[in-house]
Amino acid sequence: MPKTFFIDTSRCTACRGCQVACKEWNELPANKTKQTGTHQNPPDLNPNNYKVVRFSEHLDGDTIRWYFFPDQCRHCIDPPCVAVGGDLVDGAIIHDTKTGAVIYTDKTRQLSEADFEEIRDACPYNIPRRDPATGQISKCTMCVERVVRGLLPACVKVCPTGAMNFGEREDMLRLAQSRLARARKEYPKAMLADADDVNVIYLLPDDPMKVYEFSVAKFSPGIDRKVFLARLGAPLKKGLRPFLNL
Repeated sequence: MPKTFFIDTSRCTACRGCQVACKEWNELPANKTKQTGTHQNPPDLNPNNYKVVRFSEHLDGDTIRWYFFPDQCRHCIDPPCVAVGGDLVDGAIIHDTKTGAVIYTDKTRQLSEADFEEIRDACPYNIPRRDPATGQISKCTMCVERVVRGLLPACVKVCPTGAMNFGEREDMLRLAQSRLARARKEYPKAMLADADDVNVIYLLPDDPMKVYEFSVAKFSPGIDRKVFLARLGAPLKKGLRPFLNL
C-alpha cells in the first residue's frame, strides 16, 4: 500500500517550517529573492525549492481571508509525467509502487528543453522545474530515503500544527474524512482535492481557485480526469532499490 500525505490547509499558519525543512534535508542552495508585495517567498517553485508555501488574500464582505497552500508534487497514483518521461529516456522518471513516490533521476539531464516542456505540460499541477545550468529536472522526492527507513518526510516531521500528516493511505484517507467533517462546521465549502488520484491529499477550506489555481488538477476542458490520465499511458513499473543503492 503506497504512502500518502494529508495536508490540512485549514491548520496551516504559513510558518514555512516545512519549506525550510525540505530545503535543509535536500541540501538545496539559497535563492536570491526580492520583495514582490507578498509574504510568499520565493515566488514560485524552482530547482532549489521543492516546496513553497503559497499565499492568497481575499476580501469576503468586511473580512480579509488569507489562504496558505504548501505546494509540492502530488505523487500521482497514475503519474502522467512517468508515462511521458519513460517514452523519452528510460529510467529518467521512476514510480516506486511500494511507497508511491515519483522520483526524477539524474537521467533527466539527458532530456532536452523541449522534452522538459512536454513533461511539465503533462503534469496537471504544474510541478516539475528544470535547472538551466545542469539540465536536471527536480521536484519533491517524498523524502523517499527517509520513508524507506521508517522515518517521516522532513516537512511532516517539523510541522507544529498538524497540518502536515503522512502514513498508510487508508489511515490518511480516514483522517482526511474526519478532518473534513470537522472543517465544514466552520468552512461550509471545504473539500478534499483530487483524493482518488493522488498521494498528496489537500483539505481546502474554500473554492480551490481562491486557494491556488493548481490546488486541483488542470487539464483540457471537457475531458474527464481519469480519461485524461489514461490517455497519457500507464506508469512505468520500476522499483527504487537500484536507484537508492539499498
